[in-house]
Amino acid sequence: MKTDTAHQYWATEWAQVDGTSKWEQPETDVMDFAQSLPAGAAVLDLGAGVGRHALALARQGFAVAALDAAPEGIAEITRIAAAEGLTVNARTGFMTALPFADAAFDHVLSWNVIYHGDEDVLRATIAEIARVLKPGGTFLGTMLSARRVPSECAKAQGREISRNTWVFEGAGDKIHPHYFCNGRDLLELFSAFEVCRLEDREHETPGSWHWHLVLERL
Repeated sequence: MKTDTAHQYWATEWAQVDGTSKWEQPETDVMDFAQSLPAGAAVLDLGAGVGRHALALARQGFAVAALDAAPEGIAEITRIAAAEGLTVNARTGFMTALPFADAAFDHVLSWNVIYHGDEDVLRATIAEIARVLKPGGTFLGTMLSARRVPSECAKAQGREISRNTWVFEGAGDKIHPHYFCNGRDLLELFSAFEVCRLEDREHETPGSWHWHLVLERL
């Protein structure tokens, strides 16, 4: 899912979790959308980190699988699930080759994850999301907006290494490739899906533009 350099970055982040880290707090959008899912729905948390969403959804009775490339995160999910008596199918793996059967899930969520890579990585990942979703299943995720690039360039030296794919020197995890896109690119990438909701909005800091997506598998 991420390069070795990125893995080292996230392994360091996961080592700092202490119950108060932002990486342990579920996103409101994720939990609000979960209220629309049928009871016991099969859900994949793709890029699960230390399980802020996977664990929260398992507590609500969903059949949750969690996937991440960093074994440190998966180990933390497994530890907490065991301590709380939760069932979470937590696996280490890569987003370009999901270790799940076709049409295995009613819902896939991936918050701030799938844009880690170039367009080839992204297309392979989107194809895998479509494959593991049931027809009519939903995807909730985020992508980096192209309007964010000037803000990133103002903070660190950036260069476009391939189409829509940038790296930024000395900028945390952005020293490895990140994909930034406009709305036209986004619709083409997700052509196997029906758009239910699409919004480009800032996150915590000025200029931190992300696309927020709710899509349905055709």
